[in-house]
Amino acid sequence: MSSLNGVRVLDLSRVFSGPWAAQMLADFGADVVKVERPGRGDDVRHQGLRARDARGNETSETSSFLAMNRGKRSITIDIAQPAGQALVRELATSSDIVIENFKAGDLARYGLDFSALHAVNPRLVYCSISGFGQSGPYSHLPGYDPLFQSMSGLMSITGHADGEPGGGPMRVGYSVGDITAGFYAVSAILAALRHRDMVSGEGQHIDLALLDAQVASISHVAMMYLLSGQQPPRLGNASPITCPWQSFECADGQIVVAVGNDTQFVAFCRVLGVPELASDERFRTNPLRAQHRLVLVPMLAEQLVRRDVRHWHEAFEAAGVPSGPINGFADVFSDPQIVHRGMQMEMNHAATGTVPQVANPVKFSATPVQYHRAPPMLGEHTEEVLRERLSLSEARLTELRQKGVI
Repeated sequence: MSSLNGVRVLDLSRVFSGPWAAQMLADFGADVVKVERPGRGDDVRHQGLRARDARGNETSETSSFLAMNRGKRSITIDIAQPAGQALVRELATSSDIVIENFKAGDLARYGLDFSALHAVNPRLVYCSISGFGQSGPYSHLPGYDPLFQSMSGLMSITGHADGEPGGGPMRVGYSVGDITAGFYAVSAILAALRHRDMVSGEGQHIDLALLDAQVASISHVAMMYLLSGQQPPRLGNASPITCPWQSFECADGQIVVAVGNDTQFVAFCRVLGVPELASDERFRTNPLRAQHRLVLVPMLAEQLVRRDVRHWHEAFEAAGVPSGPINGFADVFSDPQIVHRGMQMEMNHAATGTVPQVANPVKFSATPVQYHRAPPMLGEHTEEVLRERLSLSEARLTELRQKGVI
């Protein structure tokens, strides 16, 4: 039995944030039906690297789609047609959750907004994920992850300082705004589901903006600004409040060191062979080390560059000092800890034979995550779902196909 066994999700979303949230719910056991455009499907079916089959031939399946859509059944419905809108409304009557990420107001044109679907199913938890939210001066605008990284302040604190080589604001190397919003969506959906089942008996509308989610997730760094009125500095791999907390050059590469307290700093200095630094009045506490970072860091760097990454990592590990190499993905997925935790797995797939997946990181003690379906091919389950959920006859399915509704 899974945590969300019996929960039905109607996934009207596309690209990253909504599909990521729906995939998480599928991992937890929900029955997720993904509604896609006939002929084309989700935009990310056309983005990313193409998976290859057992003979090495390219398939139509892409890395972007495969990353966000396992556990779902794909159906194709043209919601621009009244008959397609009627099918979605019927599916909503027997669903617990709807997830959509259209621009604000778009689904109202089709009679598929919260008000319309709440009228046919008052128990529905309806989550709208959009760039700027359902209200406000930007609510009508489209948006993608780089905008939310830049407008939220994230890029202003990411990258090397102006004047340094490669200095200037920098985008985080993955779609962090989309993924962060997806996590907030899952939390909000589960909270609303509990409220429905334990308190009110009714669902509600969740209005989640990617810009809001990215601002909120900056957390303690944003709080630094709110308390001081000063823009937090951009320091590359270093921290403005903790030291040493950054990458250092070694003889054969870089190592990241994260010394979180004064006891660890004593151990760190002992490993480096400079124990006197831990008793230096300038460096005795973390606030002092951060204050004198420009003096301390070159002293540490002088020692670290003399030996290789492996030497320092093993020595710090033995001394209880947090450190780690900067791994490429070949290193990540061969790391013994990652292997032990089962963070890579394979699933059977109709087009590719098998497809690799990054596993869900949550480890439940009583209801472990189970992976029942690989990311679906476009429209793979249309007839199955419409027969099962709406009891449509073969004649009706044929008629809908002929009209291009499905």
